[in-house]
Amino acid sequence: MSGIIGIVLAFVAIGVGMVLKGASLTALINPAAYLIIFGGTAATIFIAFPMSELRKFPILLKIAFLEPKLPAKMDQIASLVQCAEVAKREGLLALEEIANNTTDPFFKKGLELIIDGNDIDFVEEVLFDEVEAIDKRHKTGALIFTQAGTYAPTLGVLGAVVGLVASLGNLNDVEKLGHSISAAFIATLLGIFTGYVLWHPLANKLKRISKREQEVKLLVIEGLLAIYRGISPSALEKKLTVHVAPKERSNSNKKNGDKGNE
Repeated sequence: MSGIIGIVLAFVAIGVGMVLKGASLTALINPAAYLIIFGGTAATIFIAFPMSELRKFPILLKIAFLEPKLPAKMDQIASLVQCAEVAKREGLLALEEIANNTTDPFFKKGLELIIDGNDIDFVEEVLFDEVEAIDKRHKTGALIFTQAGTYAPTLGVLGAVVGLVASLGNLNDVEKLGHSISAAFIATLLGIFTGYVLWHPLANKLKRISKREQEVKLLVIEGLLAIYRGISPSALEKKLTVHVAPKERSNSNKKNGDKGNE
């Protein structure tokens, strides 16, 4: 949602800024400039990345704009503490019921590795390899937007050069000359705008979402390994809550307190 708000604000800021500077908004109606910037950016991305990665572009846009809801750290901690209580009371094999009921594939995979009796070093290696693989995929997705943000401003300069070349043919007509020069710089404006207001920020958004997701997964790994080692539920809670901001801890405690009073 913040991405949509940001883009709307960017368009408003540019539009109002142009009006305040005395420029007409009709100058933005320039099909050639849009073709050079958006068509050119698309072309460079197709050249730079294989189709197997570009097929994910619509999904990446959806993620960047809609910001998928990630599990809260305190919710994951509560689930891990519950697992620790079950493991201490009934043994590790009793975690199978929790594994079958969880909707988090990563959490479920970690529990299944523990239930199967795998060596703790093997469990740790598999889970960290999973996080590393996720990180690589996410970096590739963000790189598509980063590269688009790098190419777009340069294509804006190319569009300006094309427009200025066209304007040289209208030196005898002042009105056409002015229109051609204005159109030339619209391409530059679009290139800089899409590069630094659209593509680079979207790349940053994807990186931030990826980082938050990985933080939650690393928290799960730490909790599962501690459970496997036989840590007590209370000690596990103290160990994991250090990764949570004090305000989030306070809000979670308030919610739990309200539920307890119902």
